[in-house]
Amino acid sequence: MFTRREILRAGAASAASTALALPPAYGAVIEKPAKLILGFVPGGSTDIVGRLLVGQLRDYASNFIVDNRPGAGGRIAVQAVKAAEPDGSILGMSPASILVIYPHVYNNLGYDPLKDFEIVCTACSVTFGLVVGPMVPESVKTFQQFVDWCRANPDKASYGSSGAGSMPHFAGVMISKGANFDFVHVAYRGATPAVQDLVAGQIAANLAVITNVLPFIESGKVRVLVTTGEKRSPFVPDAPTLSELGLKNLVAEEPFVMYMPLGTPRATVSQFSALVQKAMKIPEVADSYRKLALEPGRHQGDEARELVRRDIERWGEIVRATGFKMTE
Repeated sequence: MFTRREILRAGAASAASTALALPPAYGAVIEKPAKLILGFVPGGSTDIVGRLLVGQLRDYASNFIVDNRPGAGGRIAVQAVKAAEPDGSILGMSPASILVIYPHVYNNLGYDPLKDFEIVCTACSVTFGLVVGPMVPESVKTFQQFVDWCRANPDKASYGSSGAGSMPHFAGVMISKGANFDFVHVAYRGATPAVQDLVAGQIAANLAVITNVLPFIESGKVRVLVTTGEKRSPFVPDAPTLSELGLKNLVAEEPFVMYMPLGTPRATVSQFSALVQKAMKIPEVADSYRKLALEPGRHQGDEARELVRRDIERWGEIVRATGFKMTE
């Protein structure tokens, strides 16, 4: 999701911090070792966020490690958390798509986000930008001009995303319906090949995390027309939000949600959430968040659970309108 340079730099620093042999913490919330299970490989965005936080949570458990279990689009890790003992020693963190969109695209998901987990808090969130490449004429400088161009060139009106069933995929659907134009989705196996084809002029546009395409924006190879957050991105402050353009209900932000197995003691959940909020205020963590264009998580406990519930309903309407289903 982020630029390669930032991923390598933050990943190396955070991995080093969690690999240090540290003396045991006294008065930790739980006495046994803790494990944060992540559904993606080391060095990716989820891994970086997880390690940044784990390195600052020794007040929760004196031994706290990251356990990467990639596969099945992150579902293997979620199922591992579901099956774990609800004693506070096992946690998961996932991009919200895995909890709020997957229930609508998989027939046999294997977990229910609201019935199988204690939703703890959001660790951070990201927004997306609609970015156009050299296939689109330089004269197209605004979102409305792009919509007009797509209507005039339906054979070229395409956008890439990091994968079928992802939040950027359905954010594109949301945009095309809201602005009333046809927009063909092209699914890629990850963000990098989607950006490569955008820069090469193989597709017209991309729904991408801004930091993924920022070097190309700065070099003038691509340009961002609009962003999907509630407020403008500090990385591209001149780009308006969809809401500013009159598409009031078209907001797409993806939080990273932290959760524990159902039945984990309420006090343990609350204490962990409070420690995460504290960690996000540590200068080292806060600075890393800013560099990676991450908005600190602001939802805890019942508020975080309600956010997941609302997003399940909201994205469900969008997914059902497309008729999209994953085949696996």
